[in-house]
Amino acid sequence: MITIKKPEDIQKLREGGKHLALVLAALRDATKVGVKTSDLDALAKKMTLDFGDKPAFLNYKPKGAKRAFPASLCVSINNEIVHGIPSENRELAEGDIVGLDMGLIHEGMIVDSAITVPVGKVDAKAKKILAVTEEALFAGITAAHVGAFIGDIGVAVEAVANRNGYSVADELAGHGVGYEVHEDPFVPNFGMPGQGPILKPGMVIAIEPMFNEGGSEIRHGADDWTILTKDNSRSAHFEHTILITDGAPEILTKS
Repeated sequence: MITIKKPEDIQKLREGGKHLALVLAALRDATKVGVKTSDLDALAKKMTLDFGDKPAFLNYKPKGAKRAFPASLCVSINNEIVHGIPSENRELAEGDIVGLDMGLIHEGMIVDSAITVPVGKVDAKAKKILAVTEEALFAGITAAHVGAFIGDIGVAVEAVANRNGYSVADELAGHGVGYEVHEDPFVPNFGMPGQGPILKPGMVIAIEPMFNEGGSEIRHGADDWTILTKDNSRSAHFEHTILITDGAPEILTKS
């Protein structure tokens, strides 16, 4: 069921979104050669708790999952699309691209956001997929106005992928958020104009393009959480939680 958020809950989402934006900004700065992915997770958790908030992903176990997610932060490197588990045995290397995805609970309300960042010097192709995937995020946000449809968001996102030669990761999409980590509606990164639920004021959704340099097919890692490209091509991921308003959509997780 799609929920319309109450004004007092929207204010909590605004506050939580500001906190999450600060956490991701700090993580961006901390993403350097030689840093352990577990150190990024520890930083994300500490900052979240210091705000008086809670990590939304820590011990999260959605329906069908074999085990709960064991960290506060998803860290996905190169051919990992999403849901990478941080580890003290994994260090960032020069040229990596790293997806940092986190949910935060502020006074019971949940926001979700992601960025993909370069480690040291990266090649031109890496720079391009990061720039294009972020461009697609904002194209999707622009399409998310009152009276539009969920399918219109997917059309806008996919158009950016198509004109730049990228594929949209199969089966992965954005979603409603706020009272739960994942709520209705499902927000695909492809679609048909005028299809799907209509956007109404008070709806809160997470838009999250995931673009692959190669094919669209995915595979699941042995850890039961990490999702990778089937052909091992690199992938980038950007995400914002937004509020549908009577005017332009409001980006709740914008720094």
